[in-house]
Amino acid sequence: MKVIGAGFGRTGTRSLKAALELLGYGPCYHMSSVIAEPYRVRQWLDVGEGRLRDWDEVFAGFQSALDWPAAAYWRELAAHYPDAKVILTARDPGRWYDSVSETIFRSALAERRRLPLRRRVIRWLVARRAPDFALYPRMARATIVDRVFDGRIDDRDHVLGVFDRHVAEVKTAIPAERLLVFNVREGWEPLCAFLGVPVPEAPFPQVNERAAWQAKRPRRRLRLILRGR
Repeated sequence: MKVIGAGFGRTGTRSLKAALELLGYGPCYHMSSVIAEPYRVRQWLDVGEGRLRDWDEVFAGFQSALDWPAAAYWRELAAHYPDAKVILTARDPGRWYDSVSETIFRSALAERRRLPLRRRVIRWLVARRAPDFALYPRMARATIVDRVFDGRIDDRDHVLGVFDRHVAEVKTAIPAERLLVFNVREGWEPLCAFLGVPVPEAPFPQVNERAAWQAKRPRRRLRLILRGR
C-alpha cells in the first residue's frame, strides 16, 4: 500500500482515485470496488463487527485506498502501512454535507423506514441472487454510520462536528511530511509534488457522481438480480 486516503466519502475521492491510477498508483481501492465485487461487502462486515482485521487480505492487489469504508480506519491503516503516504481530501463542510446527505445518508436513512412493497420485493430478490451484497446496509452501518457518526446522520450539527474533528485529528496524528491535505480542484501540481512524480499532460480527472447517484441504484439492483453477483 503506497497511498492511504483519510478523507470522508463525497470529498472528491472518485476524482482522486482516477488521478492516482493515472499516476501509476492503481488499482485504487474505493467503495466502488466493494460494490463491483460484493464478496468485499462481507469482508467489511467482518471488519466492522470485529471478526477480521487482516488488512493485507482486504487490500490484496491494490496500491492505494480511498473513500469509505477504508477511510473510517485511517488510523489503523496508517499504522499497518507505515511507509504509505496519507492524503486527506478536503472540501467546504457545508457543501460536503449537502452532497453526502443527498446520496450516502439518504440511502442509509431509507433503510430505517419501512419500505414499500415493491422495494421489499426487490430486496428479497437481491438477497436471493446476491446474498453478499444484501449485507451492504448492515456493513455500512457498522463501518460508517455507527463507527464514524454514532448513528446520528440525521443530525446536521453533529455530522458537521464529526467532519471538523476528523480533519483536525488527521492533521494532528499524521506527520506533516507524510500528509497532504488536498482539494481536488487544486489539480495535479500539489498531488504530484507530494508523491514525487511528474505532472501528466492529461487534465486532472473531475468525476462528479452526485447527479447520477440515484439513477445508478436501480441499474445496480437489476444487474445483481439478473447476474447473481
